[in-house]
Amino acid sequence: MPEQNSVYFAGDLFNHKDLTGNLLLAEAIERESSGRYVCVLPQHLEQSTSRSIDIRNNDLSKIVSADLILVNFDGTELDSGTVIEFLFAKALDVPAVILRSDFRSAGDQERGDPWNLMCSGYPRTGKLTLNAMAWYQEAWGKGGGTAAVLERFYSKLSKAIITEFDNVYNEPSLIDSQQMLRNVYEWGLRFPGNGFSDLFTEQELKSLLEKKQKKALL
Repeated sequence: MPEQNSVYFAGDLFNHKDLTGNLLLAEAIERESSGRYVCVLPQHLEQSTSRSIDIRNNDLSKIVSADLILVNFDGTELDSGTVIEFLFAKALDVPAVILRSDFRSAGDQERGDPWNLMCSGYPRTGKLTLNAMAWYQEAWGKGGGTAAVLERFYSKLSKAIITEFDNVYNEPSLIDSQQMLRNVYEWGLRFPGNGFSDLFTEQELKSLLEKKQKKALL
């Protein structure tokens, strides 16, 4: 069995296209990586009838536990929650891959990434930008019905993402000592406030960091 790595899937989850697209991509990533990368979907964690600080805490806790993060930067304006999750992951030096499949230009960079410049330039961060319309039309043009089109589209997309995962996974961590590691994660649990630090016991945090170190992620 391949070593399994958890991937927090950060992105919109507000309509049927977001929800089903996230699910299809997550399943394709697990399938095409032969189980090496398994996505944690926030849409499977949240309660649609409750919008409280507990939801925020639950999502952030999954980022603490994750081995990597996949960040969906589609849209003319980036989703604010997704940006917060990305920056929280970067504060903990979690390897990240940014995905933008939206062919529209956005942001304030004349030359560079098609999103706000404040979200660019972070270490251990891969980027995959593509024209989803062009990829879709290519998959559709080969015929075979909806199932075949989806299989071709998500197989191609997931393989490209897996390549980026492999690249950032192998980049060295910014954390270069046990003391720095402890300081970073203790602060990471403390600064969100509102009971977040209570979600991990001392032993749970120790075990989590040991697990990441064994994978050479920290």
